[in-house]
Amino acid sequence: MGRTYIVEETVGQYLSNISLQGKAFVSGLLIGQCSSQKDYVILATRTPPKEEQDESSKHSKAKLDNLDEEWATEHANQVSRMLPGGLLVLGVFIITTLEMGNEFQSILHRLVFAVEKSMNKKRLWNFTDEEVSERVTLHFCSSTKKIFCRTYDIHNPKSSAKPADWKYQNGLSASWLSLECTVYINIHVPLPTTSVSYTLEKNTKNGLIHWAKQIENSIYLINGQVKDEDCDLLEGQKKSSRGNTQAANHSFDVRVLTQLLLNSDHRSTATVQICSGSVNLKGAVKCRAYIHSNKPKVKDAVQAMKRDILNTVADRCEILFEDLILNEIPEKKDSEKEFHILPHRVFVPIPGSTVMLCDYKFGDESAEEIRDHFIEMLDQMIQIEDLEIAEEINTACVSSSMNTEASLDNTDDEPPKQPIKTTIVLKIQQNIGVIAAFAVAALAAGISFHYFSD
Repeated sequence: MGRTYIVEETVGQYLSNISLQGKAFVSGLLIGQCSSQKDYVILATRTPPKEEQDESSKHSKAKLDNLDEEWATEHANQVSRMLPGGLLVLGVFIITTLEMGNEFQSILHRLVFAVEKSMNKKRLWNFTDEEVSERVTLHFCSSTKKIFCRTYDIHNPKSSAKPADWKYQNGLSASWLSLECTVYINIHVPLPTTSVSYTLEKNTKNGLIHWAKQIENSIYLINGQVKDEDCDLLEGQKKSSRGNTQAANHSFDVRVLTQLLLNSDHRSTATVQICSGSVNLKGAVKCRAYIHSNKPKVKDAVQAMKRDILNTVADRCEILFEDLILNEIPEKKDSEKEFHILPHRVFVPIPGSTVMLCDYKFGDESAEEIRDHFIEMLDQMIQIEDLEIAEEINTACVSSSMNTEASLDNTDDEPPKQPIKTTIVLKIQQNIGVIAAFAVAALAAGISFHYFSD
């Protein structure tokens, strides 16, 4: 017996309303949440066409074999940034005419593995052995409205397709549970001279991997309590007259306690590195995760929150580096520190659901630009007034003095009293200049003696 996919009814309506408009096919992503017994699909979004594809489709039908995997995987990478904790790209869909029904499966097989491989490269975390390793492929016939649902084991590229059940349900995520927390970060990433050939992005990610282990090993308080991971998340909640736990609009507050000291069983060794500079990430981030209300476990909720913390920090760094390349920040001279504000998180609700999607906004970006990005990436029309900026946008300080430290809202290293008014700052410190284009990391060899004296 194959897996069962419980699907929001609006997803079926969305697929039915997509018009091929003379094209041979339309492909896209399926978004939702995995669980041990069944998976939940709450959203579908078509992959936006390239401009040249739009032009060619006017003259002749593109062949199914011409599906652009690189374009589809880049869309998946962009969409994955817009998903809070607990949500994943569960698979892919393709809409074709009836005549092409026999050709789709090999294309879907190749596409679902390409999408998963691309997204996995960017993650700071790994799937556990206990988690579901199957991803779904869906073929929707535009003329007959028939659905062909199959799954593949993403751990085995040679795996064959397995049949799966596709069942619609109204208001699927209307009573999902939300978890929220604010995490203060102060991450120092040294840039060793031995890795001078690496890009700034790669060096930063290597530093974030060490921090990710701290997040993975932290203690998580849910509504102020440490709960056994195998317990029901809703244990102790009130029950309705029918005996079901009332989970509607239920939100949990999560606190993260980072373990600062190692156990006595572990030995710590000091490592001396000759560094050409450093990257510092400091500030507060708003994190959210969502989980289904069908007897959710504490471990699943904590896992969703962990991954949102890791994803949002890594995604912001990646977005900033992309922005630095596009704007071609000029190289500075002499010994300087450069400060950049990472993009702030913006949330937007899904109609008829407790789940909110997210995006990232630089200070000079307008609400209209964020709205347009949602339309392009998720094919979702949103109202500007529904945008919720989770973190207030502040200005950054750029200092050319090695004796000057930048601050957020306060002048010391303590977490700010009002976390909602904080921002996350990335500080790049080098001995000779700042990287003009991080694709070629022009890091100077030497040690910042003043830095170590601090």
